[in-house]
Amino acid sequence: MEFLRRLEQHRREEESLRWEGTFEDYLEIVVRRPAVARLAHARIYDMVVSEGVEVLEDGTRRYNFFARELFGLDRALDRLVEEYFHAAAKRLDVRKRILLLMGPVSGGKSTIVTLLKRGLERYTRTPEGAVYAIAGCPMFEEPLHLLPHGLRREFREQYGIYVEGDLCPSCRLMLRERYGGNIGEVQVRRICFSEQDRIGIGTFSPSDPKSQDITDLTGSIDFSTLTEYGSESDPRAYRFDGELNRANRGLMEFVEMLKADQKFLYNLLTLSQEGQFKAGRFALIYADEVVIAHTNETEFRNFIADKRNEALQSRILVMPIPYNLKVSEEVKIYEKLIRQADLTDVHIAPHALRTAATFSILTRLKESRRQGMDLVKKLKLYDGEDVEGFKQKDVEELRAEHPDEGMSGVDPRYVINRISSALIQEKIRCMNALDILRALRDGLDQHPSITREDRERLLNFIAEARRQYDELAKKEVQKAFVYSFESSARTLFDNYLDHIEAYCNQHRVRDPVTGEELEPDEKLMRCIEEQIGVAENQKRAFREEILIRISSHARRGKTFDYTTHERLREAIEKKLFTDVKDIIRITASTKTPDPEQLKKVNEVIRRLIDDYGHCEVCANELLRYTSALLSR
Repeated sequence: MEFLRRLEQHRREEESLRWEGTFEDYLEIVVRRPAVARLAHARIYDMVVSEGVEVLEDGTRRYNFFARELFGLDRALDRLVEEYFHAAAKRLDVRKRILLLMGPVSGGKSTIVTLLKRGLERYTRTPEGAVYAIAGCPMFEEPLHLLPHGLRREFREQYGIYVEGDLCPSCRLMLRERYGGNIGEVQVRRICFSEQDRIGIGTFSPSDPKSQDITDLTGSIDFSTLTEYGSESDPRAYRFDGELNRANRGLMEFVEMLKADQKFLYNLLTLSQEGQFKAGRFALIYADEVVIAHTNETEFRNFIADKRNEALQSRILVMPIPYNLKVSEEVKIYEKLIRQADLTDVHIAPHALRTAATFSILTRLKESRRQGMDLVKKLKLYDGEDVEGFKQKDVEELRAEHPDEGMSGVDPRYVINRISSALIQEKIRCMNALDILRALRDGLDQHPSITREDRERLLNFIAEARRQYDELAKKEVQKAFVYSFESSARTLFDNYLDHIEAYCNQHRVRDPVTGEELEPDEKLMRCIEEQIGVAENQKRAFREEILIRISSHARRGKTFDYTTHERLREAIEKKLFTDVKDIIRITASTKTPDPEQLKKVNEVIRRLIDDYGHCEVCANELLRYTSALLSR
């Protein structure tokens, strides 16, 4: 049986991860591969970049490590990796800060931490991410801590390996009692991080302050052995099993940190600044770990307003994690969540999720002070589209107007909940954009925290999302009706270019059929230009600007077609669509179409299914809906 063979292969792979040897054996490994002795921040940084980095057009880095699960957060993640992990990997002072992810609910904070934890579990199982620890140490001690402080500088000068930290109380006792101080014989083993086994990964979640004890973080006395060892300061009478102990060498997640009692927060002061924490009746214990916490903006504001928290504030690096502000990326979020469900029997119509995403993003955007800029234009610009009067170079200025943009609005969880409610309706075979908008609207009535003013505002955004869908629907059906649309568009584009070139250069145009030389066709040029509001006194400037753009593209070896120039693309599409508008309206709205009309309708439905991803149900519904729109 094939799967049994796969199980056996997995067992052998697990066996290969086991390694034990002496400290002398470990030194040989470290000298060959110094990265083995990395500190926790450097290990996480190397883990993230090892999966690849893509530089986007705006200079933002996209990390493949996050790209499969998080969408639209490239800027925030770039800042997180570069400003925190990269700097901390270089041992800059930022590594002495607690990383606090601050943002709205369902914005991706917990997902970021989860990805880092799962990534560490995978990475430490690879040759590049191998981690070794003193065998029997409850804190998975770095074996190089065995080196006497007096020899560490010499070791670094000879091998280029930096050693930081001291042995924990348990290892100090073990070195003395079991090995008689002979560090070369100390046993070392390879470890693989595991949240389930509490190796290198810890999670602390605050609960009732009255019942939760600081020992959850730092470990506790083992009273069953106290009579045997006779002292609370004997390491053998202490359980080094707190989250800070178990997360050593790796990462500890502090869930909703600012909800915790202050006694827990103060315990992080020395950990963040000195890399040490206090446990029981022992001296400060060294710990090499990344502490990541997360909270929402309201709790953070309350935290910084309390003067008692000033010492901890200076030891926290706040990293804002806003909502995604790109429609196309928001669609990927919904697609990911829907893929996790068992919905093979329900089809989701094209543009349905995009319409939901349009609504979501509109609620998160803030009005711009720039003249001529509204939320819809801003939404399109953020998603990579050029709009009239603005280009992609304007995006940075728009972002600078509201640095906190994306920290409020409708969260993906609400939208996916409403989509789920629509998907489970009885007898539903296909869910379209109107079904989703209806579910979003109905959900507002059931939401207890929405004020009347908020409800009206959200209803306006639903209406705007529908208007955007109407334009998409009309355009898609019109494209399906236009035979060989791309070919028709290019032909019209080429004809337009021939005539504007002749017009600007004061030449004549040769008829391709008769060979006759004719004056540039002003009617042809104007019927295209009028589609986008080019006035009579603006036509020469518009035509000359097109020729300049063509020349510029040619010099750079680039091809200029009708999609290259946004306004020209819009003009040509509108001209083609105008020519078939009446045909669509009459053909699709006729209750008893003649054979020719029926053939045309069936052809359009086939194209909607084959070329645009519709099923038979949503293709027919789209055709009827668009016909009604064009009849208005």
